[in-house]
Amino acid sequence: MSKNKIVGVKRQTKYSPNHIGNDAMIFNLTAEHLIQLGYELEEYTESEFMLADFEDQTYFFNMVRGRNAMKRLQRFETNGAIVVNSGYGIENCTRASMTSILLENRIPHPQSIITDVCQDVTDSLRAMNAPAYWVKRGDSHAVHREDVAYARNIDEVKSILLEFELRGIPNAVINEHLVGDLVKFYGVADTDFFYWFYPYDLSHSKFGLEKINGAAKEFPFSADELKKACDKAGEVLGVKIYGGDCVVDTDGSFKIIDFNDWPSFAPCREAAAPKIAECIHKQIQNSR
Repeated sequence: MSKNKIVGVKRQTKYSPNHIGNDAMIFNLTAEHLIQLGYELEEYTESEFMLADFEDQTYFFNMVRGRNAMKRLQRFETNGAIVVNSGYGIENCTRASMTSILLENRIPHPQSIITDVCQDVTDSLRAMNAPAYWVKRGDSHAVHREDVAYARNIDEVKSILLEFELRGIPNAVINEHLVGDLVKFYGVADTDFFYWFYPYDLSHSKFGLEKINGAAKEFPFSADELKKACDKAGEVLGVKIYGGDCVVDTDGSFKIIDFNDWPSFAPCREAAAPKIAECIHKQIQNSR
């Protein structure tokens, strides 16, 4: 294997709902910056990646979400390959795993229940005493609009769980609804890159759910503290390139409601791409 050969694996389009072009652009920009750093690049789709042969010590950067591709990356990692984002980290960002890991590590996060879809959650939801709820498929990343649903009461939660069961989804995460400013963020570990904005104000959306919280009132909060919490979340989940959402309360406190491995970076991709390449390069240099 060439000392500077690196394999890039693109995201399967079904895992880029309403963001196919944005995901492709951040991948391509990152690839360009890695070439500028002296890497010899080979690009694959997830399907092509599953059929190709690689040496165990290959360097990989990837945006995969498919389970088979994720598991194959994990096997390479176990045998010593450098993989960014880690296949294990990508799996940790599936909803039920992410929720459990963030809560266990005391990352600011809403009250949450992880449940089988056929389980009666009435007592647990009454104990949560939330103004409303979010019901999210627990077994994977969100692919369809129906994978994340707002519920105004317990009866609506039960109805959504029934729909999940009919769709063959085995489990769900139920979060308390938080009232406050919705903030979207992007970060790259081991660099100084961190970017946040109010998605409602920029009409930046995957499924249009930002309208539930509405326009931001711009409550003051510490971006430095948010970055620290997000970097910690990325560390415990095992992902270097991340993004997500949080809700900021009137007192400036915040809770992370979603955390994703390698999102689109759409509002800031030109600034993010060289930092992502820098992060990948650092992981490779540290392994030598």
